Amino acid sequence: MVRTAADLADAGPTFADETTPLARAAEHSVLARQGSMARPPLHRPGRTRVMVVANQKGGVGKTTSTVNLAAALAQLGQRVLVIDLDPQGNASTALNIDHHRGVPSTYDMLVNGDALADVVQPCPDQPNLWVVPATIDLAGAEIELVSVVARESRLQKAIFGHPTVGDADVAGDERFDYVLVDCPPSLGLLTLNALVAGEEMVIPIQAEYYALEGLGMLLETVEMVKKHLNQKLSVSTILITMYDARTRLAAGVAEEVRDHFGDTVLKTYIPRSVRVSEAPSYSQTVMTYDPGSPGALSYLEAAREMARKAQA
Repeated sequence: MVRTAADLADAGPTFADETTPLARAAEHSVLARQGSMARPPLHRPGRTRVMVVANQKGGVGKTTSTVNLAAALAQLGQRVLVIDLDPQGNASTALNIDHHRGVPSTYDMLVNGDALADVVQPCPDQPNLWVVPATIDLAGAEIELVSVVARESRLQKAIFGHPTVGDADVAGDERFDYVLVDCPPSLGLLTLNALVAGEEMVIPIQAEYYALEGLGMLLETVEMVKKHLNQKLSVSTILITMYDARTRLAAGVAEEVRDHFGDTVLKTYIPRSVRVSEAPSYSQTVMTYDPGSPGALSYLEAAREMARKAQA
């Protein structure tokens, strides 16, 4: 006897689809995407937190952490501005912001003195998130700024000259809750501008031995800036990135960093993740590319922890 499609439909499924690994993964992804829209918002800070993401060592996850923390904070109901201060423009790419030559950018803001309002763009993929892109013109900004008076405070002037940056009673409900500045992998004039403008510093540290070697030089620079240019600057957050729980080295580095810096180190570690690395090639953060992945969930928890630490 030949069974027809109608017979098979009447008989019902012979196994439960929800028990297969593929079905479970799909369900998890859908729930994560829905959850990003339904998550209860965090309490907004009383004033704009200007946070500089910096480390002169390359490849530690500065840009990746900047864009994903920004997207996570935006999903948690915060109004976030990302300022791309790296001439490579990788943060602009990940946030799907046009940054070819001629687009109003951080170069125009720093060198030409354009207002922040004239160079900011809304992120097309994430509500509550705005971006000041970086173009290749920024590569020559350090040379052009050498002869400019008060060259180290150009970014500070631009940020705090914006009407929606500052205290809640002045800037109102339309204020930015967070300004995250993505710095280049150097301690040049661009990074110096960021350190003078910021009140808090976020340092991503790769869970490998070499990542610790340049940390002392970075902290010396921070102390020098704090002493002479910006007394409000402090290292408020250290984030362990590219953490591989399978290795003793990663655990050892994390333990050494925590022993030295204490509660400044977030309890949430960012794991090595293919999804996190893949997302920028699709002009996305991992928060929208694969919100159910371990990398996305870790950045979400890190953002939540970072926000709550300031309220404690």
